[in-house]
Amino acid sequence: MDKVVSSAVEAVADIPSGASLAVGGFGLCGIPSVLIEALLDAGTSDLEAVSNNCGVDDWGLGRLLAEHRIRRMTASYVGENKEFARQYLSGELEVELTPQGTLAERLRAGGSGIPAFFTATGVGTQVAEGGLPWRYDSDGNVVVSSPPKEVRVFETAEGPKQFVLENAIVADFGLVRAWKGDRHGNLVYRRSARNFNPLAAMAGRVTIAEVEELVEPGELSPEDVHTPGVFVQRVVALSPEQAADKRIEKRTVRPAVFEEAEERGRLETPSSGQAVTA
Repeated sequence: MDKVVSSAVEAVADIPSGASLAVGGFGLCGIPSVLIEALLDAGTSDLEAVSNNCGVDDWGLGRLLAEHRIRRMTASYVGENKEFARQYLSGELEVELTPQGTLAERLRAGGSGIPAFFTATGVGTQVAEGGLPWRYDSDGNVVVSSPPKEVRVFETAEGPKQFVLENAIVADFGLVRAWKGDRHGNLVYRRSARNFNPLAAMAGRVTIAEVEELVEPGELSPEDVHTPGVFVQRVVALSPEQAADKRIEKRTVRPAVFEEAEERGRLETPSSGQAVTA
């Protein structure tokens, strides 16, 4: 039952080139950066990655992308990675763009043993009709495009409605990051890091979790567990330095309210229970 391995290097050692990966995270929030770096150091290549996005140019999955380790990417948003766009448009990378909610449900379905499902998202577009460019050649010609999908009419509360069939996603490995985890693989995510991580954990045949804080079995309340240990095969405990190494995708700052008010000369020192007018 003890699923803890000694290091990220050991945890990813058996991931072969050509494997498919379901990777948690949203933007740069909650990404398994330590496991990604271990894969980079291992030289693993020709990967098929499924994730909401592909990191940025110098962090997250963008690190693997920059070294041409990713062959195919299934994602819903890729706008923050210039190298991603360059590889895609030059024919170096195959890309399947999927509506975000559909991608989430495809991962959840894969982890739940549901082979496919119908959704209204994408009906009447190339998502359903096919023809979305998956791969270009070096001259900008589309050489691989998405196939048409089955569309069926179902009765709904609003009357007959069209739905498109989407296949579930099951990956060879799932890579996730959790705030806390125990030796049995039970995981808790903190705030916004509870994004695609639970779904990626479900969808991996072998799921590896890096955890910021390792606790002993029984210390996590069952009501607090987001991913049960049945979905997790390996746990990597991060060092304090690794746990603290997090990036902010875009930093926006402004003067504090008190500073703004002082500049306008309207700051009054409040007594207990009084509000500050700024």
